[in-house]
Formats: sequence, structure tokens, C-alpha cells
Amino acid sequence: MRVTINGEAQETAATTVAGLLRELKVAPERVAVEVNLTIVKRADFEQYTLNEGDTVEIVNFVGGGGAWEMHWLSRV
Repeated sequence: MRVTINGEAQETAATTVAGLLRELKVAPERVAVEVNLTIVKRADFEQYTLNEGDTVEIVNFVGGGGAWEMHWLSRV
């Protein structure tokens, strides 16, 4: 299936958000995920189904310098 991840079209065999994160080797407890402009609750990662053409945004939160920063995962 083809989805767009952080602005880049990619092929994936994953059918859920959790599966996609595993495939990308991204720790689910360290990211926020949005699919088609809807934030997916972490508790729903295993059940949230991905579909052909979905747009997925994965954001990694990094602490440092006294403030939290938000970083898009460039290549996930």
C-alpha cells in the first residue's frame, strides 16, 4: 500500500499505525501520529487502520534547552 509519510510517498506493508511504526523502527511512546489530519491516540495505534493514499504525519518530541521541541521525523 502507498501512503504519504511526513510529506514523502512510501510503500508499506503495514495495515495499522502500530504496524507502520514497527516497520519504521520508531518507538511509539516517543511520537505523536496524525492520519489525514486526525490525531491518533497512542492507545489506538494497534487498531487504527491505514488505507491506500492516507497521509501520515509522525512527530517526535525532544527535550532539551529547558523547553520541549517538536521535530518531524525526516526519514522514518
